[in-house]
Amino acid sequence: MIASLKGIIVESHLLQVVLEAGGVGYEVQVPITTSEKLPTIGKEAKLFTYAVYREDSQALYGFISREDKEFFKLLVEKVSGVGPKMALTLFSKLSVSMLQSAILNGDAKLLAQCPGIGKKTAERLIIELKDKVKSGIPSSPSTVGNSDSIAESSGESTQFQDAISALMALGYKVTEADKAVNRAIEQLGPSASVEKIIKTALNP
Repeated sequence: MIASLKGIIVESHLLQVVLEAGGVGYEVQVPITTSEKLPTIGKEAKLFTYAVYREDSQALYGFISREDKEFFKLLVEKVSGVGPKMALTLFSKLSVSMLQSAILNGDAKLLAQCPGIGKKTAERLIIELKDKVKSGIPSSPSTVGNSDSIAESSGESTQFQDAISALMALGYKVTEADKAVNRAIEQLGPSASVEKIIKTALNP
């Protein structure tokens, strides 16, 4: 199983990149939220990958962070009716933080805005994943039972949601607000106040 790839980007498209590692070019399917963060052609990049092997095809899906990959894996393996292509669509429309917040808050309307995701699929995502998503992150042995980590993550999740709501109230679309807030948090760090996050998002 290929868990990650590190190599030179030789081809780059919106939903696909080719990484050359050890003299082999690997075609990797990526969501827009990953492709927009990758360096240009000729630069080195690392992707955390999830492999899908079927009788008639093989595919690699790549992500900029291990957390993104693990959440993609959770969607594909734990939600009936959601395959890699549908999960990739979700990732291309909304960031992992936004997806997790929508699931925790039972926001089927937001999830249903993603192409190919109807109301029933959105509701199934919430029902089947809500107990697996703890305070904005997939549950795992490293977080289960750790009250400090959960409390900290919960605070970060609340800040994220409040900032998103504020930008939407100012007329931002969901995807625009999502990208702006994520960009602001990357600059300021997860402990920044909602006010600072909003200010930075409005003035990148």
